[in-house]
Amino acid sequence: MMVIRPGDFDDDRVKALLTRHLEGMHANTPPGHVFALDWSGLQRPEISFFTLWEGEELLGFGALKELDATSGEIKSMRTAEAHLRKGVGAKILDHIVAVARKRGYTRLSLETGSGPAFEPALALYRTRGFRNGDAFGSYEKSPFNQFLHLDL
Repeated sequence: MMVIRPGDFDDDRVKALLTRHLEGMHANTPPGHVFALDWSGLQRPEISFFTLWEGEELLGFGALKELDATSGEIKSMRTAEAHLRKGVGAKILDHIVAVARKRGYTRLSLETGSGPAFEPALALYRTRGFRNGDAFGSYEKSPFNQFLHLDL
């Protein structure tokens, strides 16, 4: 049975998957355009970090950043390679959306890249109702990045 719980920053399995995530972002993103949160960024008070487990196996993680009292941003979602295309990302995304709704947010946003490495995630976001839109927060539009929003 899959279980979502708060991320344990002392767990080596979580650290290893976060390292893979950051390596993948840097490998598929032009210099200066990686906005994925690193270890210290995920430990800020405005960040809620969730992990998905099946028994003792880490399947993936995702984070929700509070932008203000009515909006949040999805950050640093990643599925372990052994569990790609098994619904892990969808389960984490659905959990983040549910948490945002419970908090009373009216909008969820995210920034992501363009190109083949990003297409599976973009397809997932769009099946959940996210639509392309304007830059938000401190992000600036570039030929590489794109912004998606979901009205809750």
